[in-house]
Amino acid sequence: MAVTEYQERVYALLCQIPRGKVSSYAALSKALSSSPRAVGGALRRNPYAPEVPCHRIICADGSVGGFKGDAQDAPSKINQVEKLRLLKGEGVLFDEKLNLVDGNSWWDGFDTEENQMKKPWK
Repeated sequence: MAVTEYQERVYALLCQIPRGKVSSYAALSKALSSSPRAVGGALRRNPYAPEVPCHRIICADGSVGGFKGDAQDAPSKINQVEKLRLLKGEGVLFDEKLNLVDGNSWWDGFDTEENQMKKPWK
């Protein structure tokens, strides 16, 4: 599958999110001067998962959001369980309403200049 330049930029920023941290579609789109929907589109097509950790992107309100192409308002249970399992394995926990438990898990320290085009997955 061909990956666009925009997708490459999204994936490079995703790789900056440390294990045990999450960020939001909004924070990623702000770092890219883009939109949350465009970020979601790139994540939906991520051919490098889980090495390029799209599971670390959640909604700005702290809810778990979608995964593997599912919309945040209609995620499949199987995909959502997988996303929660990946995040739990990194120490990121959600409550029974699927909201982030620990606010210390947030990451927004994107380096948009120097590291944006590094491609550690290649």
